[in-house]
Amino acid sequence: MQKEITITDIKKLFTKRNKDANKGDFGRVGIIGGSINYSGAIKLATMSLSTLRSGAGLVRVIIPENILPLVLPNLLEQTCFPYQTIEDIKESIKGLDALAIGMGWSKREEHLEILKYILENYEGNLIIDADGLNTLAGHLELLHNTKSNIVLTPHLKEFSRLTNLSIEEIKENTVELTTEFAKKYHVTVLLKGHTTIITNGIDVYTVTCGTPGMATSGSGDVLSGILVGLLGYLEFNLLTISAATLLNGVSGSIAEEKYTDIAMIASDTVNAIPEAIKKIREE
Repeated sequence: MQKEITITDIKKLFTKRNKDANKGDFGRVGIIGGSINYSGAIKLATMSLSTLRSGAGLVRVIIPENILPLVLPNLLEQTCFPYQTIEDIKESIKGLDALAIGMGWSKREEHLEILKYILENYEGNLIIDADGLNTLAGHLELLHNTKSNIVLTPHLKEFSRLTNLSIEEIKENTVELTTEFAKKYHVTVLLKGHTTIITNGIDVYTVTCGTPGMATSGSGDVLSGILVGLLGYLEFNLLTISAATLLNGVSGSIAEEKYTDIAMIASDTVNAIPEAIKKIREE
């Protein structure tokens, strides 16, 4: 089945919350990223803020200990968990409902070790993005030995690295190739683009949303932040994943209207999330 998802389809996921709700009702999520070569301090802060804006109850930013001074000043409502060893990683992911991994990493041997541990041991909803995807490329067999519900969030170039196909080959048969990959590795693929394709290897949902102003550094991180936030408290399925994509697109459109397609930056999309949720509720 192939279906284009609209605001009407996702509206039910953004209903008002009960008056007696507490943060424990809305998920505990983690974001693992950063490295000494590329701290991504502002990106990690922006991404984790998009997670909170999307409704997650608690967000834990999990980073190498040696970049703690770079990242910590940029975090306010989020909590921070520095790590040095796999044992630290083990402690940091305990009790998390959803986890995103790979932003600001760079491709390093120790990151492959972390990714392998996460895939083999983490039992929640797992988003692999950015350098997490680059780390995974060439080691796809790891996807066959996991306890996680996995979403891969590549753009075309990252999907090309994963599949060893050229971008031109992928463009010629995008839906079929994406579906085949998802089915083969038992994952959900969110292939980013003006028309984003989301498939679990059986069904295909598409989301046509977004603006030229979102073609800026950090926009992919914002999407992954929204996605991990929603997967912290909503059911793991194609609709929830599509809802994250659509919320990101609506937020970006609102930001572009305010700041123009030339001047807007990724954090403008984050700041527009509340207005986007209002718009979705009122649709």
